[in-house]
Amino acid sequence: MTIPPADQESQPNLPPQAASPAKEKNVLGITAFIVAIVGFVFACIPGALIVGWILLPIAFILAIVALFLKGKSKTLALIGLIISVLGTIVGAVVFTAVVANAFDDAFSGGDTTVAAPEGQTEETEESEKADDEQGTRANPYPIGSAITQGDWTVTINSVNLDATDELLEDNMFNDAPDAGSVYILVNMTATYNGTDPDGDSVWATVNYITADGNTIDGLAKFISAPEPFESLSTLYEGASITGNQALQVPADTAADGVLAVNPTMMGDKVFVAVK
Repeated sequence: MTIPPADQESQPNLPPQAASPAKEKNVLGITAFIVAIVGFVFACIPGALIVGWILLPIAFILAIVALFLKGKSKTLALIGLIISVLGTIVGAVVFTAVVANAFDDAFSGGDTTVAAPEGQTEETEESEKADDEQGTRANPYPIGSAITQGDWTVTINSVNLDATDELLEDNMFNDAPDAGSVYILVNMTATYNGTDPDGDSVWATVNYITADGNTIDGLAKFISAPEPFESLSTLYEGASITGNQALQVPADTAADGVLAVNPTMMGDKVFVAVK
């Protein structure tokens, strides 16, 4: 059975569907997008970081305004907003890294170089240490090596591994070493290579690292050494001081430890042999 088509009059009158008008270009959004891209790029470059920090807030503001324009395309404005936020985060990370590097350069004491004494190379005679980096605890530099860091050069001239009698005879107020311990005497020289007309203070330190890895400094037990090394004294360009530092170390393994030398206050330590 065929159903006849409904009469035209029975169908409801529907209003004609008007086509949606195309949204106009959002010039402000395009500008925000471009500025955000450029700001992001500069924010990733440490030397031009400030340019990124100027452009990214501008892009952020332009993007916000562009998003509220009626009848305008919002796509590029939204992308520009996102890029400006991400660029700010990246810029903060880069800035933190730059500041950290600058702080490290300012207080680390600078690069460290070591010159082995004449007649000795930086190669160790023990084959099992041949692959270790020179200057580490496992492969220390030999006595007499000149350690230069920043404006300072420190040299360990000699190490007396049994200076107990010498120290007790030199100063009647020095106590005998603790049971199982012995006094050693480290002779060292510090030279100021800088050019500051006001000079600089000596911050060089020497600690003893035991065979089992413990650190012993000069504060562990006070011992008066003959001709002591004068820390904190002020030196001027080309000047040097030489002196002794006494340390109490385990008697049985005194020769098995190493010295940890810091030419500057916050510089990297360098290990030097005790014999």
